[in-house]
Amino acid sequence: MATLTDSVLRALGRFNAAHPWDHNAHYHRWILRQLPSRPERALDLGCGTGDLARLLATRARTVRAVDADPAIVARARELTAPAARVTYAAEDALAATGDDGTYAAVTCVATLHHLPLAPALERFRDRLAPGGTLVVLGLARPETSGDHLLGLLAIPLNAATGWIVNRGRPAPRPAAMTATTRDAEETFAEIALAARRILPGARLRRRLFWRYTLVWRKPADAAGPPFGRRREGDAGPRPVPRSPAATPPVRRGAGPSR
Repeated sequence: MATLTDSVLRALGRFNAAHPWDHNAHYHRWILRQLPSRPERALDLGCGTGDLARLLATRARTVRAVDADPAIVARARELTAPAARVTYAAEDALAATGDDGTYAAVTCVATLHHLPLAPALERFRDRLAPGGTLVVLGLARPETSGDHLLGLLAIPLNAATGWIVNRGRPAPRPAAMTATTRDAEETFAEIALAARRILPGARLRRRLFWRYTLVWRKPADAAGPPFGRRREGDAGPRPVPRSPAATPPVRRGAGPSR
């Protein structure tokens, strides 16, 4: 039985390698729907080849896209039209860049598991403008029976989607799938616990294709209205008092994003 299972998994692996598709890009349009409709400034952390950054630029006045891997940033620049409102930078997602509190939208796709969890969430929070929105698409280490069941369900759907996307023909890997990868260490429960402590009111949900989502809207303060227009009835959580404790020292991420 074990030999049969191994053979099936190897065959699936060969099929998926011949019919690749980008799991992260599957969620890009969903991410856009969570953000302000016309943000003034947007920040994409762990931008990879810039697929999401270019989508953000169709809505935001300016987009800053960063990745720790200089080679993947260079590739993103090559794939981006000169007229696109995107500025790329090869830098750590946790770097102090002097632009805290200025972004109406912050996105992070398949990158959080490359970074120290709590410092990264704190850094993301601090870069948001009052009333701004953070959206994370992440990976978590499977732990519960529900995690494993969702993963098993994704296996045939993954193969079917690869077949449909590539119209049944073998295809090269998308540029976005050439970035460095690593396995997630934190479980969904551990991520949710940290998020609810650092980002009160954050909404987290397990997703298909070995992903989860996190959405958080920073409370608007008395300094001014939220940046960008949000959909009618899409109110954020009520303001929560901030702790006076100092933010822990920022450490560098564990590796290039993805």
